Amino acid sequence: MLALSVGMSAHAAELTVAAAANFKYALDELVTLYEANHPDTRVHVTYGSSGTFYAQLQSKAPFDLFFSADMDYAWRLADAGLTLDGKVFTYAIGHLVVWVRKESPLQPETQGMKVLLAPEVQKIAIANPELAPYGAASVAAMKTLKVYDQVKAKLVLGENIAQTAQFVQSGAADAGLIATSQALAAPMSDTGRYWEVPVDAYSPVEQGVVILGWTKNAAVSKAFRDFVLSAQSAEILQRYGYGLPMTQVPAK
Repeated sequence: MLALSVGMSAHAAELTVAAAANFKYALDELVTLYEANHPDTRVHVTYGSSGTFYAQLQSKAPFDLFFSADMDYAWRLADAGLTLDGKVFTYAIGHLVVWVRKESPLQPETQGMKVLLAPEVQKIAIANPELAPYGAASVAAMKTLKVYDQVKAKLVLGENIAQTAQFVQSGAADAGLIATSQALAAPMSDTGRYWEVPVDAYSPVEQGVVILGWTKNAAVSKAFRDFVLSAQSAEILQRYGYGLPMTQVPAK
């Protein structure tokens, strides 16, 4: 029995994944499901900002797959010849909400984006628009809904959307623009209230996945990518507020 256990362990496939912070809750659930059905595969995920990962991957950081928060970073890697097959797949479409703590006197549910203009709002958390696609989307939404000029001096920038959520959840910021996937996941679903930003206020946050060209686990990487793109995974993605791509063929 011991020899069998050691043998199985020695042949287990190990995947290392770089993923945008907004995807954490959904991807954690997907990894658990995948590993349950593929006991000889272990998937290790590091979460962060897409811009930071992009910079690291240009120097061939040791990851097998990259789940970007937008298509641009993924396509830049593909166009530079740094992906396995040059293919970029859209795996999800992300959305934004304005989020406040439950005990806050602010009422985003009725005031929408205008709630950011309330005099008691001193700090507004968003992801850094230079690094995180959700940050760029937040700036675009505030400009479209005509509050940006009035509130830009109050913005507090998170390195990624996860840190942004921490700022507002901890009370370091009075309100924040975060991913819908975060607002729907515990513990934020239990501790806050939110307003969904209209999707026509910002460009769709189409999120792209690539397999890196230096992967040593090409077949397993493709299997995991295809699982995330599958109908089996779609229900989980939708439960976390993601829209689904119209097609599963490579984008562009």
